[in-house]
Amino acid sequence: MPKKLFIKTYGCQMNVYDSARMTDTLAPIGYEPTDSPDGADMVILNTCHIREKAAEKVYSDIGRLKPFKEKKTAEGEQMILAVAGCVAQAEGAEIMRRAPAVDMVFGPQTYHRLPELVAKATREKAIGKSAVLDTDFPLESKFDLLPEESRSQGPAAFLTIQEGCDKFCTFCVVPYTRGAEFSRSVEEIENEARRMVALGTKEITLLGQNVNAFHGEKSGREIGLGDLIRYLSEIDGLERIRFTTSHPSDMADDLYEAFANEPKLMPYFHLPVQAGSDKILAAMNRTHTADEYRRIVDRLRAACEDLAMSGDFIVGFPGETDQDFAETLRLVTDINYAAAYSFKYSPRPGTPAASSELQVDEAVKSERLAMLQTLLNEQQLAFNLSKVGTRMSVLLEREGKRPGQLVGRSPFMQSVHLEAPSRLVGSIAEVEVIDAKANSIEAKVITGEWETSVVDAA
Repeated sequence: MPKKLFIKTYGCQMNVYDSARMTDTLAPIGYEPTDSPDGADMVILNTCHIREKAAEKVYSDIGRLKPFKEKKTAEGEQMILAVAGCVAQAEGAEIMRRAPAVDMVFGPQTYHRLPELVAKATREKAIGKSAVLDTDFPLESKFDLLPEESRSQGPAAFLTIQEGCDKFCTFCVVPYTRGAEFSRSVEEIENEARRMVALGTKEITLLGQNVNAFHGEKSGREIGLGDLIRYLSEIDGLERIRFTTSHPSDMADDLYEAFANEPKLMPYFHLPVQAGSDKILAAMNRTHTADEYRRIVDRLRAACEDLAMSGDFIVGFPGETDQDFAETLRLVTDINYAAAYSFKYSPRPGTPAASSELQVDEAVKSERLAMLQTLLNEQQLAFNLSKVGTRMSVLLEREGKRPGQLVGRSPFMQSVHLEAPSRLVGSIAEVEVIDAKANSIEAKVITGEWETSVVDAA
């Protein structure tokens, strides 16, 4: 009888990919995914350390899971409770000390060892020993040891091509939890992409902490992200390509050329800047200036005229003055974003910024964030409204909340709602945008082109 596996995924898209690969890794030893922790034989919390109070949220979830674990024990069975991901990597020993209900703690570089970790945890539990901890950075690549994908991720899926970060921004824990930059081999990426397409995926988002720092080898020469996109575009059945997240200091000619020449590359680019003040950018160790970021965007828009830009912002970074914040607002006005993510600065233990004596008052941070988000929301709504009356292709990803409603993504990463039969989930439809809100657009199927789009996507 199959064992039940429940995984809760926090945070970034890379964690979504990792959780899917954990499922694949555990399948050969009899685990199948389930939608609830109640009755599960294993529960994994795949954690993220980016957001505020990340660790405390994990401990709260562990507390909520204890009754399910105790119920399982009362029935004469066992639930293995595991904490994985970046919080596990950063605070593994502390998790073991504070949460005795946890049986396994492992980092993002070691989940390929899950079958042996499960066997070890089972043995340790049988003799009353403590949890199994594995937060090493192994010499071998986990990607070389993972099994092939066992199930479809759906019409749109993630594929990790690069991990780690060498930038050491002063606010960020990623270099400490994910390690140094590492790029997978081109052949390995191409093979995985083909398998994903064979399982029904039509859109792939290439993932990396600094995805545009990717470097691999193909036909005897080193290639970057842009060239990789060109090679992946040749895969039959792969209709759309995206990537995230990039760093301004890793822009290269081949990526600009991909936006100009590769129709399968969607016209959407998420390029975090974090601040518009050169003083704050230097304090963050971002290795670029605000004007250098502006020039990058200008060149991108010259390559792809209808490009939708997205970004990340941190307000209230230590030492940020009213003038520094005003420069961020000016940058946002200059770029005119289609979407963006913005947050108040919150210290991450062990990072240089956390020990700064120039911390900004919480009330000031809240006021600045509200001002920034008002501007960003206005820009996003204006961008969405600019698409009303236009035609575009939409990948239909899932059923909506209302009967007869489907939800998909536009080329510009907008959430699109339209009326269509559920059998068409997974197809690419040509639609006309009829209305727009701040966070989504509404569309209708274009008469006479619907049948063609479905056939083409089948």
